[in-house]
Amino acid sequence: MSLVDRIPAVALNVVDKAVRGGVADLRRMPRDAITGSPAATLYRYRPLAGVPLLDAPPVLLVPPLGAPDFAYDLRRGCSLVQHLLAAGRTVFLVDYGPIRFADRALGMEHWVDDVVPRAVRDTCAETGADGVDLLGWSLGGIFCLLATAADVTLPIHTLSVIGSPIDIAAVPLVAPLRPLAAVTGGLGLSAVYQAIGSFPAPLVSWAFQLTAVDRLVTKPLTILSRLDDRDCLAQIEAVDHMMTHMHGYPGRVFGQIYHLLLRSNDLADGTLDLAGRTIALKEIDVPVLVVGGESDVIAPLAAVERVADLLTGAPDVRFESAPGGHLGVLTGRRARTSTWVYLDEFLTEHA
Repeated sequence: MSLVDRIPAVALNVVDKAVRGGVADLRRMPRDAITGSPAATLYRYRPLAGVPLLDAPPVLLVPPLGAPDFAYDLRRGCSLVQHLLAAGRTVFLVDYGPIRFADRALGMEHWVDDVVPRAVRDTCAETGADGVDLLGWSLGGIFCLLATAADVTLPIHTLSVIGSPIDIAAVPLVAPLRPLAAVTGGLGLSAVYQAIGSFPAPLVSWAFQLTAVDRLVTKPLTILSRLDDRDCLAQIEAVDHMMTHMHGYPGRVFGQIYHLLLRSNDLADGTLDLAGRTIALKEIDVPVLVVGGESDVIAPLAAVERVADLLTGAPDVRFESAPGGHLGVLTGRRARTSTWVYLDEFLTEHA
């Protein structure tokens, strides 16, 4: 397209950014609270008008700590929730809300033994289904894996895990820290996270952006060069909006991630000692889809793919790679023709 042909689109986008404050449609898909407690709220998204519902298990979305729940519903036109609803699926999401200082004593077992299982059972009770299609992204995927393995009686039909690092030794970003952590045993760090009570939200946002510092530096140039590309501008705005709404981590969870995953890399062998018992991933006996991002530095392909070798009890395990970084693999513009397609095919095949 010539420069002259681009002028109308550029002018419209510039005006909308200046007058409306942006071009992204950040409205959330309508939903209703089904159950609620101080620990979490279960939401059911309203079906899209004119879209017949599939005769299929409900999909239950489990977000990670740190990221807001609307990572699954980033913006209209690039929302996994919207995509699933448009396919006629019944969609639920469990939301923990912002982490407070009062939550500092909560550990991973809170989500593995309480939040995720309760959301699974409440979803089945609400719909009358005999199982859910469980989906988790990042740490949410690890919660789902552990919850499914810890209680094989949970009514789970399939499990989808996106961008969840299992083998921390395969994460170059933290590889230099592991020898130091092994030597020090975490001395000093425990006192810090116990004192502050959490890993604060601003630090979570900063750490997330640091993993894509190259794109952060070149973003102004990208915006200028793509002023005619409304979809690109909308995606940048939506990601920026998400970055300003990140949540913190409870101090105890941060400590567990450091000691169990980063320092000891416990999950890489398929087991994790948590809350006084050993959880083995080989106990998972449902079909599993695993998706890794090709440019994900938080959860590189090798760190994500490792879990496929550990799920020896699952009747079907498939690993797929998709373009994008840690967020992009879930809800980037190219996820619409990669990750979401893999998910559609997987859920349809096992319906």
